[in-house]
Amino acid sequence: MKKKKSLSLFLVASFIMAALTGCGGTASNTSSAAPAAPSAAASGEKGFAADATIGVALPWLGTQNWAEADKMFKEQLEAAGFKAIVQHADNKVPQQQQQIESMIQNGAKVIVVGPVDGSQLGAVLEEASAAGISVIGYDRLLENTTGVDGVVQFGSIKTGELQGQALLDGLAAQKGKGPYNIELFGGGPADPNAPNFFKGAMKVLQPKIDDGTLVVVSGQKDFTQCATMDWDNSKAQARMDSLLSGFYSGKEIHGVLSPNDGIARAIITASEQAGQKIPVVSGLDAENESVQWIWSGKQYSTVAKPTDVLVGKTVEIIKGLQAGKGMLAPDTTVNNGKKDVGVYELAPVVVTKENAKEAFANDAGRMALLK
Repeated sequence: MKKKKSLSLFLVASFIMAALTGCGGTASNTSSAAPAAPSAAASGEKGFAADATIGVALPWLGTQNWAEADKMFKEQLEAAGFKAIVQHADNKVPQQQQQIESMIQNGAKVIVVGPVDGSQLGAVLEEASAAGISVIGYDRLLENTTGVDGVVQFGSIKTGELQGQALLDGLAAQKGKGPYNIELFGGGPADPNAPNFFKGAMKVLQPKIDDGTLVVVSGQKDFTQCATMDWDNSKAQARMDSLLSGFYSGKEIHGVLSPNDGIARAIITASEQAGQKIPVVSGLDAENESVQWIWSGKQYSTVAKPTDVLVGKTVEIIKGLQAGKGMLAPDTTVNNGKKDVGVYELAPVVVTKENAKEAFANDAGRMALLK
């Protein structure tokens, strides 16, 4: 992946100082070309009214990070003087398509889209772009469409690398000398971040599988085998139940790669119910319950991707469009199957019990959980 080394010191500092509040990523197919300038028609180079309508289409409110985004977009857009239409689609693609269509009809100047399925919105996004509306992907890549001007997200390959390394570190710290018996879980296959989380983790874990340090007892090592449809915690727990009953009779499981905190808690619950010692389990999103579990030693790690930083960067871009400055220069580009898309890529951070107080030093809500 070719990245511009343009993530400013200001952005790094703002990330470190920001309250850590929630979940996203970048695709692995990076363009070798320099970030392409968005078209004038859809880039906001002419600007628009300070009280214009801004649409935000979120996939659902089923995890803490999306619920936070729903609240923060409303607050930040309205504080900036915009009229905000913020909707969620209950993880249904047709519903999200209809919501975006309604935003177009209601005169939105910018539409921010956290897609249910990043590959299923091409036609309606191209309709928005043709109408001169700027389209910004939020947290997930908008795939196979020319109707996108940029994407704001945390690095998903890097997120996966952090998850994989945290699993290795936790095994070494808590499970003695290897080899270690592990299993692998992935996220929802409709989310373009999910295979990249898994790919990033396997960059770290595969060499240790190859040299025998890690043993995937079930043999299930491909993303298609390990994916969790719809990021559904109950489906993850059912798969973990099946793995434990099928492959771990009289055998200890030492660690599990988990793509997010909800699935991590499902994995831990299944392990406890099966009479296993709690394995080392990774996570993502710094959800409140998992922060408490990390502090108590029940879950080993999470990866924090602060929602306020992600929303704040998106609103900053919208303000620039309103002022007629066009899209900001991106940090990197990815090819979405139809065009090279500029990506504003933020840095995630791994959190364990050892660094939790430092990581959440400026997050009063999460600091209060460390008791």
